[in-house]
Amino acid sequence: MNVLFYGNGGCGNHGCEAIIRGTIQILKNASYTVLSENVSEDIRYGLDNISKVIPAKEERRRDIAFFKAYAKLKLTGNYTDMDGLYYIPVIQQLSGRANVALSVGGDNYCYGNTAMYAYLNRAFGKQHIKTVLWGCSIEPDVVAEPSVSEDLSNYALVAARECVTYEAVKSVGINAVQMPDPAFYMQSEKCATNECFSNVEVIGINISPMIIKNEKDVGATYANYKALIRYILDNTDASIALIPHVVWKSNDDRIPLKQLYDFNQNPRLFLVSDHTAPELKYIISKCSFFVGARTHATIAAYSTGVPTLTVGYSVKARGIARDLFGNENGYVLPVQQLKESNELTQAFIPLYEKRDAVRTHLNEMLPGYIARADEARKALEDIANA
Repeated sequence: MNVLFYGNGGCGNHGCEAIIRGTIQILKNASYTVLSENVSEDIRYGLDNISKVIPAKEERRRDIAFFKAYAKLKLTGNYTDMDGLYYIPVIQQLSGRANVALSVGGDNYCYGNTAMYAYLNRAFGKQHIKTVLWGCSIEPDVVAEPSVSEDLSNYALVAARECVTYEAVKSVGINAVQMPDPAFYMQSEKCATNECFSNVEVIGINISPMIIKNEKDVGATYANYKALIRYILDNTDASIALIPHVVWKSNDDRIPLKQLYDFNQNPRLFLVSDHTAPELKYIISKCSFFVGARTHATIAAYSTGVPTLTVGYSVKARGIARDLFGNENGYVLPVQQLKESNELTQAFIPLYEKRDAVRTHLNEMLPGYIARADEARKALEDIANA
């Protein structure tokens, strides 16, 4: 089976990296090509060691299609065709050389530019390359939009990573399976860690510009994280690891984490530097408890049995928690609800107090949960071999 990966922003978002690494663990015996938005970035984090990595785009000659797209942009303001043209030469070159193309952006359909992914879906179809929306989350109201549901019907399969998306997709008659996020399957990789991990309990904390962007009350996210850090330092003996999971220049977790670090200046508080996704998973697995904003940081915790409080903003956080615990109450705190500065701390305390029971629950249910990828793998193999 020859598998293409597309729609993935690059390994500077270690969730993107984890999805590809985890998918390769799921599928095993196949050949892989990443259509990369940033080849040097993907190579820097070692993706070329497990997959061929090629540019997703090439310069497009100024032919009739170019001028039509340019005219559409100028006349209507619709930039989809103009942006999409740069992907076409690569897709055309891959015709007859791939069984299936996996759209692995995860939550790309949550961010508004659904027309671009529909464009790419059609472009692969024109080259007789079957497409699969792999390990995705989509808000139910977005699924219900006629243009989106029509686009989803053009995929050979939609593999939803949680129950909310799966139920929404099935409700509009799409061929779908439910599976855990592929990052659950990525293996961790041992690396050097702060000496605190050997000596004391460590609570991991992740914050992101994304949740700050989604807050309703300006400043509420920072205020809540600061209050939580102060509570942990004052009421426990634990050290705190501030752990980034996305380091893109435009969306860098290290910026708000550094501000939290500078605010407290405590020897029990330390910053974790950038690592590969498998190394970050190893570091997170060493924590006794985790508070995370990035979905794939929380998946690194869940999948290694670490009790986790998710500060979420979308369907993916809610759905994954429902699949793991039966409901999201007490496990997910929507950032949009933050108003008073103590709300994150108040959510943390009861979950932290029952952390041993949560760890036991995760360790008992994860084997069965992980086994759900078998259905998705078989469905994918059937599509590729048809």
